[in-house]
Amino acid sequence: MKFNFFKIAVIATCVVYLTGCTKDLDRLPQNAVTSATVYSTPTGYKQALAKVYGAFALTGNNGPAGSGDVRGIDEGTSDFLRLYWKAQELSTDEAVVAWNDPGIQDFHNMNWSSNNPMLIGLYNRIVYQITLANEFIRESTDAKISERGITGADADNIKKYRAEARFLRAYQYWVAMDLFGRPPFITEANAIGSTPPTQVASRSALFTYVESELKAIEAELTAAKANEYGRADKAAAWALLARLYLNANVYTGTPKYTEAITYAKKVIDAGYTLHSDYRQLMLADNHLNTNEFILTINYDGLKTKNYGGTTFLTHAAVGDNMNPANFGINGGWYGIRTTKNIPNLFPDYNGTADKRAQFQQNNLDINDLSKFVDGFAITKFRNVTRAGVAGSDPSGDFVDVDFPIFRLPEMYLIYAEAVLRGGTGGDATTALGYINALRTRAYGNVSGNITAAQLDLNFILNERARELYWEGHRRTDLIRFDRFVEGTYLWPWKGGVKDGRAMPAHLKLYPLPVTDLTANTNLTQNPGY
Repeated sequence: MKFNFFKIAVIATCVVYLTGCTKDLDRLPQNAVTSATVYSTPTGYKQALAKVYGAFALTGNNGPAGSGDVRGIDEGTSDFLRLYWKAQELSTDEAVVAWNDPGIQDFHNMNWSSNNPMLIGLYNRIVYQITLANEFIRESTDAKISERGITGADADNIKKYRAEARFLRAYQYWVAMDLFGRPPFITEANAIGSTPPTQVASRSALFTYVESELKAIEAELTAAKANEYGRADKAAAWALLARLYLNANVYTGTPKYTEAITYAKKVIDAGYTLHSDYRQLMLADNHLNTNEFILTINYDGLKTKNYGGTTFLTHAAVGDNMNPANFGINGGWYGIRTTKNIPNLFPDYNGTADKRAQFQQNNLDINDLSKFVDGFAITKFRNVTRAGVAGSDPSGDFVDVDFPIFRLPEMYLIYAEAVLRGGTGGDATTALGYINALRTRAYGNVSGNITAAQLDLNFILNERARELYWEGHRRTDLIRFDRFVEGTYLWPWKGGVKDGRAMPAHLKLYPLPVTDLTANTNLTQNPGY
């Protein structure tokens, strides 16, 4: 069953409010409950850990809105996944949006600036979640546990909780490194109320920090597949290391494909298997897919009410002549869809061959970004169970679909790509077997399988799109393949031009928000902004 953060009381001390103009690390509790009270018992520690995890799925303490975690952005759009998804998908060929909210069209047009409200919100959300993790880590040292009289199995469990909090912090630092390059660097050593943080010395330095943290906690994390659903274990750390190493050349200038093979294989060998039906991966009961899902953000239509996450991905993808009841919701938001580049990667649009093709066929060409019917809609996220029953929220507002941060196919794809890029310790035959395992599931037979001669880097990039579209990977993938800003690969309305155009190289990183630069003179802007 799901690790139900949402039946656990929210801890007031862990509630921190953040603005982009913060001149110090003041994060004010909302009542008189102190850390000494919160962390006085083993139960209190688990409640506090629930807030660290819950911040990935919630926007505040009173869903769907009220007491928001992050100031300066509409709470309905301040969910981590919704903001991260926009940055990773709307800036690419995988997604466009019909809306005209302030800053949202900047992503596909590639004309964002340091004043973009959604980038400011994402940046602040990342810093907020790092701050939450830091507070837990600060309060769960051996010395703190001992002075509170907690011993035995309870103390051992808290040490595991601490390792999980360090993992969640490392994950957010990876996100920050990937998106912003050199974010401010804050650890448990930066006490609440201390002076403004400085940046890491370089992107490479942050890479080294994330790598070292993940390796340091490996022994303390629960064994792979042995933790509660939705909580990090050793396999989650290995998966993040595999992803980190695959992109090491982008982050540091030094390839680490051998390491990517090593850690992808650790996950693969940990006992995960492919779920039999691709079209059941993003349904309301996908918490049953524990054979394939390595780590998830858990959503529940009754207990995680907010307008981000998979509620956003499900509602915003529905409109026009699509029947909301087929998606287990009460209505569509007429928002997000894809460019023709993604449907054209499949042998047919109906998914009769490759079942991963899940599209509502509208106008393939996009003549007007503001018209939902221009561009195919994506039908991948549906708030119905595999038996066809709608999700738990009787109103149809909020969905139960969990979002996989890591799932097994990504590890197959990392292994294969790293082998093709020259990493050692793997082999081409195994790589081909992993790719054909994905295609056998997708086709239901071996008719879509490929030969060794067909497996090259271009095929890998396209296969990643077929397997992982709308799961938050595309921007990072295109940058790694030198196809994000370059004129060698175009998509409709790339750079705000109908047929697409090349864009400046500095757009491979997002800018640090002007609000933080103004408030914190220790920070410097990324080049080009």
